[in-house]
Amino acid sequence: MDPIHIFDPRAVRHHRDRAGRLVGTVAAVLDDLADRLLDRLDDTTHRFSQALDLGGRGSVAPALRARGMHVVSLDPSAALGGLAGGAAVCGEAEALPFAPASFDLVVASCALHWVNDLPGALIQLRMALRPDGLLLASLPVLGTLDTLRSALTETEAALTGGAAPRISPFPELRDCAALLQRAGFALPVADVEDITLAYADPLALLHDLRAAGETNAVALRDKRIPPRALFPAALARLPSRDGRMAVRLRLAVITGWAPAATQPRPLKPGSATISLADVLGPEPDRQ
Repeated sequence: MDPIHIFDPRAVRHHRDRAGRLVGTVAAVLDDLADRLLDRLDDTTHRFSQALDLGGRGSVAPALRARGMHVVSLDPSAALGGLAGGAAVCGEAEALPFAPASFDLVVASCALHWVNDLPGALIQLRMALRPDGLLLASLPVLGTLDTLRSALTETEAALTGGAAPRISPFPELRDCAALLQRAGFALPVADVEDITLAYADPLALLHDLRAAGETNAVALRDKRIPPRALFPAALARLPSRDGRMAVRLRLAVITGWAPAATQPRPLKPGSATISLADVLGPEPDRQ
């Protein structure tokens, strides 16, 4: 079977290397996204000691260390990985350089959407967890930057008669829990959080995407210089309110546990010792 090749890993790495010099300009946004994700740790009574920060861009590792954990950070870019402080490894989620059962927590804040083989990466992350270890991740899903995607497609078609992919394809929310289950995680959960970013200057959106390392790395992207009028004309199409242009980040927050014998399991069909009728009680008299 041919390997999945939706994204260009070299382009992803190059964009993240470049972002190492620029990411400070979007640190507040990345910190907010990381804080929203890590708030989910307060929903569990588990206590974690050994954590893997996957692609946190300097926003996740300090927050985990503040919670008393030892943290190893992994990023395709040495420049971004070094921003985490502490132990950092340059590597890919699809080829984890860690022994099985190395961590009891893996956190991936907006870090899995450039992975070609997401099911395979999730399997590796599950194997890197100890029994009853937790994967906590956020990733953009369908609906993210939807107005920008439409504006770019319509504008480029009008200018050139065709359109190249310029926004990454995103998974659907309904697929996320199924991917966790397929990768062998127990108790998979996926929910969604919608975040709106507003810009007085539409060009600032493009600058922020570049600073975060989120520019186009689709393998089939058009590598030619785009028409000069493309981006100004596309940005002019975006809806605005009160003089500000708004774009949506639609984030799936997913959690899954490495299987352990101590976890609750569903009963086998037919093993119940009480009937539903007994629970509900007798039907009321009908007049």
